[in-house]
Amino acid sequence: MKSPFLKWLILSIISIVITEIFKKAIHFDDLLYNSLSEQLTSQQIKKILGLQKKWQWVANVFMPVFILIKTSIIATILYIGLFFSNKDLKFKNLWDITLKAEFIFLMIPVFKIVWFYFFQTDYTLEDIQNFYPLSALNIVGYKGLETWFIYPFQTLNLFELAYIIYLGYQVGQLTTTNTDNGLKIVAYSYVPSLLLWVVTMMFFTLNYS
Repeated sequence: MKSPFLKWLILSIISIVITEIFKKAIHFDDLLYNSLSEQLTSQQIKKILGLQKKWQWVANVFMPVFILIKTSIIATILYIGLFFSNKDLKFKNLWDITLKAEFIFLMIPVFKIVWFYFFQTDYTLEDIQNFYPLSALNIVGYKGLETWFIYPFQTLNLFELAYIIYLGYQVGQLTTTNTDNGLKIVAYSYVPSLLLWVVTMMFFTLNYS
């Protein structure tokens, strides 16, 4: 798989398939029905579910677009970081390693499927939305936690750590140096951008919740 476009296509297809499996495994329609039953009538809920199924293709189309935008932005951030470190690399190579690193996050819905199918079999839609495997949120719990604190606690997880380490390793390989040097580049390019994104999400959550 030398072409990053092929990696992007495969990543997109796998993401869509896993998402559909996840929704089937947790009985998403039933959870949504139960969640809305206290606010809407049965007919209104059925209408919402019908519209959701009708426009499901939009979500499937958006998935590859989202992955493309996300990985392109991160590759751009790394490119800028390498520019200031006097390392010259092609954007295509950085996008390639960003796509490879993105496969790490496919493990999150897989963990969720396993957890809710075999371990926590009694759950609500809120439990699903706030569960993030191997994260700080699972330690402190989301109940009683301020809404604007949920996202940063979700972001603080082992998958994100593995992502950063893998990016550092790949950048070290591309720059023909070592993982330590790659991690330094990731640390002053990607990590501050991630922190800025988290703070932005906290701000919007605080103001619109």
